[in-house]
Order: sequence, then structure tokens, then C-alpha cells
Amino acid sequence: MGRGEVSRRRMIGLAGAGLLALGAGTAACGPVEEPIEGGGSEPGGGSGSKKPGGGAAPGGKPEPAWQHATTFDGLAWIAGVAVVDDVVLVSGDPLVARDLATGKEIWSRAEVTTPGASMLIADGTLYLASARYDGNVIGLDPRTGRDTWRSRLGDKEYAQPRVIAADADHVYVIAGILDKNFRTPDNVIAAIATGSGKVVWREQRDHGTDQYGITAQAVGKRLVYTDFRENLTVRDTATGHQVWTKKVGRTSNRGFAVHDGLVVVAIGERLRAFDLETGAERWSFATEKYSRFNDPAVLDGVLYVSDTAHGLWAADPATGKRHWHNKGSLDVAAPWQFAKVGDVLYGATQFDKNGGVHAFDPANGKVLWTYNDGSGDIDRWYLAAGGRTVVGLHAKKVTALPVG
Repeated sequence: MGRGEVSRRRMIGLAGAGLLALGAGTAACGPVEEPIEGGGSEPGGGSGSKKPGGGAAPGGKPEPAWQHATTFDGLAWIAGVAVVDDVVLVSGDPLVARDLATGKEIWSRAEVTTPGASMLIADGTLYLASARYDGNVIGLDPRTGRDTWRSRLGDKEYAQPRVIAADADHVYVIAGILDKNFRTPDNVIAAIATGSGKVVWREQRDHGTDQYGITAQAVGKRLVYTDFRENLTVRDTATGHQVWTKKVGRTSNRGFAVHDGLVVVAIGERLRAFDLETGAERWSFATEKYSRFNDPAVLDGVLYVSDTAHGLWAADPATGKRHWHNKGSLDVAAPWQFAKVGDVLYGATQFDKNGGVHAFDPANGKVLWTYNDGSGDIDRWYLAAGGRTVVGLHAKKVTALPVG
């Protein structure tokens, strides 16, 4: 099959998925190497390391170990970049893997997945929807880029399935049900066995339920997901049985946290925790007036969340009891994604040309330093951590920062 034919199929698939308006085309050439760059805003001060690529002293901003151009399309829902052992995976076309320590390209594959693919890793495998829009779901070895697994939800009755979560036993997908006019007024959620590739269960969702805007996590025996229609739903991972669902109001952002039997979701000005098994609300608290919470995260047993008033919060995820609320933490931009390496908390900001990767003191939320790539792009930053390195993805650049 020629490259032009694949490209036409990609465009047809995008139109069918309702994503064409977002802009699809991504370059099929390999990333261009770029020199290391530093700079950007530095709220909170902090001295840099003495040499490029060196880890900073405590409280000091590090210099990038490496930085490269990417073909990232900006459409990834949650995980635009991932670290698996010593491999960095960057969403885009081509899909590229780099060595965490050196940034050297390990492998690159063009037209292997759809635009906006999230880097969803489970049990050492990267799961993706096929770029050929043929209904296949594929698994890749992050270290080699080779296909190690392949399956499909059905033959011709479903539109392109999209991977929403994965664990050691199952890959969870959403797919539209094609009617006689090739429209998808309804959709299914399904689990495919990672061992055999067989469909374990398939459940049709309520009529009119949106198949986009879905964030999902597989935790133990439960699959948890939210969607644009303001639902929070929990299913049994083994059977697909719906344990509970409820209207919770439109969630503020994309991510939520699942920790120790609770689901923590930001819903407007309130952070709410629901019992994973019953759906009962266990605790909630509100942010400041005229402010909304961003995406929460639980790291090392502490719940962290920022708000649109540029405050940062830390709380006990079991009770909602606040450890601290630093109203003056963020003079520039609030993080939507967090990581923790050693004794430092890191946050990736949303749409702000003066944002970047913040480093915080987890004891009080004080900003230690901010790294910005100097591009001026207002695209969302994505964050992943591996070993003693924090990797930031922003617009067309991926940057590795050695820390600690």
C-alpha cells in the first residue's frame, strides 16, 4: 500500500471520528536535532547547575540534559510523553523513542498510530489504535518499537476503537457502533485480553453518551472513567458489569485520582472524593470564590491540586484534611499534571507562554524554580518522570531535566 493511500485512509478515519476540525496532518519525517536550550522565567529564583545537563543543587534549577524537536500534534488527551525504564516515548508521527540519559533516538516509526495517541503503558507494553483505521489495536515493545500484540474489537460493525486504559490483563477500548448509514449514534466500551487478544466483554453505553472526552484508569478490579456528559462510572474489570454511575457535573479538566478505595475528582470549585465500591461521597472541599480546581494527583500518599486562582493545595486523600494551601505559589501559571522525584514536587502548566515545569517544595508549596523552553508557545506542557530525570513535552520540543 502506498503512502498516499494510507494518508487518505487516515483522513477518512479522522472525519469519521469527528476530529478533522482539530487538524490532523503531522509530518512523516524524523525529528530534527536541536541544541540544548535553557532559559525562561524563574519564579522563586534558584541557581542553575554549573554545566549543561548537570543536576542542580537542592533548590537550584538544572540545565537540560538534552532537548530535541518532535512531531507532537498537541492532541494527546493525558499522556503525551511517557518513560518506561530508560526509554522516553513521545507521541507524534513518527512515533519516536529516545534514551532517557542521552536523548539519542532508539527507534522511530511513521504511520503507526492515530493523531493524538496517548502513551498508555501497561505491563511493559505500549497500546495504540492502528493508524490504518482497520479496527486493529496493537501493542508495541517500547524498547524496540516492534509489534508484540494485535487484536480487534470486531470486523465491520464498529468504528475505529480507541484505547482508553490498560492493565496487565486487559486493554480497554471505546468504539462507535456503526448504523446502516455509517454513523455512530451509540458506542461500546470493551475489554480485550492482553494474553489471547480475545474480547472478554463488551457493553453498550447509554444512547447519546459521548464517546470522546473520556479519561479512564484501571485500578485493581475496577475500571473508572469520566466523560463529557458529566458522568463518573465504575465497572468491574473482569466482567464489564457496571458497579455504579452517577451524574457529578462537568469535571474541570481531564484527569482524576484513584487512591486507597477513593476516586477524587475536580468538579468546578469543589474537590470531591467518592467511594470506589459504592459511589458514596466521602469528603469534599471548595477552593476560593470565583476559582476552579485543576486536575488532582496523589503522590507518595499526598493529594496535590492547583486552582485557577494560582494557588496550590496539599491534602490527605483519605479524609480531605488540608495539609497546606499556598495562595502565593504561582505568580505565573498553574500546573495540571504532577510528578515527584525524591523530595521535590514537579508540575507541568497549562496554556501560558510564561509557564513550563515548576519545581515545588512539597512541605509548603513554595516554588523552587521554573524551567521554560523559551519558545513562547502557549501549548499545554506534559510531564513524565523516570529515575532522577523529569521529561517535559511542549509544542514541538521534548526536554530532559536531571534533578536531585
